[in-house]
Amino acid sequence: MQAKCGKAYSKGSIYQHISNDMKVKEILGALEEFAPLALQDGYDNAGLQIGLAKDADATGALLCLDVTEDVVDEAVRKGCNLIVSHHPLLFRPLKSITGSDYVERVVMKAIKQDVAIYASHTNLDSAHGGVNFKMAEKLGLTDLEWLSPKMQYVRDGENLEAGEGIIGTLQHPLSQKELMEKVKETFSVKSLRSNMASKASISKVALCGGSGAFLIQKAVAAGADAFLTGEIGYHRFFGHEQEVLLLEMGHYESEQYTLEILRSVIEKKAPGLPVCVTELNTNPIIYL
Repeated sequence: MQAKCGKAYSKGSIYQHISNDMKVKEILGALEEFAPLALQDGYDNAGLQIGLAKDADATGALLCLDVTEDVVDEAVRKGCNLIVSHHPLLFRPLKSITGSDYVERVVMKAIKQDVAIYASHTNLDSAHGGVNFKMAEKLGLTDLEWLSPKMQYVRDGENLEAGEGIIGTLQHPLSQKELMEKVKETFSVKSLRSNMASKASISKVALCGGSGAFLIQKAVAAGADAFLTGEIGYHRFFGHEQEVLLLEMGHYESEQYTLEILRSVIEKKAPGLPVCVTELNTNPIIYL
């Protein structure tokens, strides 16, 4: 997923080496056409979080799941004045900006370096062709349907349906062990947690990127043999042994391919713009 990115220059000229006549606002417009902000959940804070002037030229885009200080440094080093993340950096209001935690330090650093930060979060989860569709694609699921449809919206003149969670069918039925091995290999999962389900054969798989445990009952009602998500939680594993195989793969692991979606959208809009996928693993969880 590597791409040629901008070459870093000395401070003061770092963002002047690319002439592509593409504005930051045009890149953001393409992202919001694919996943409109109106699709985000009420608690969310997707969209432009730290912004440049509306007429600022885009010099390159760095894609990540989470924005950290090191990610901002990487963007500057690679000559990218736009960071597009999945998870919002600013999720709760800041009462001060003193550098007391990593969020405040990222804000300070991004402003000093003229780096814009944009998040495409639950709106991208809910968009047709978004996070859950990408997960289903990686597993080879067909006949995809939303577990919980949300609303209709228009993209490129086409009426589409937004929703939460996906259910689809495997190309060939698998045993529980075979499905678990497939998930581990596909998503590079080091630790996969499951319940003690009684399902002997798995054909229909429901899934949701990130924290999708709220959709377990929807998955059962839709006839899923297995439900895959990033986070479930201890108590939610109880009581479904006769209904569905529950698989918890890790939040970061479930959403890692989101960057492929963001890259595709940006490159379609601005084929000459350097687009980089972060070289950093921002998963705060480690496995021993």
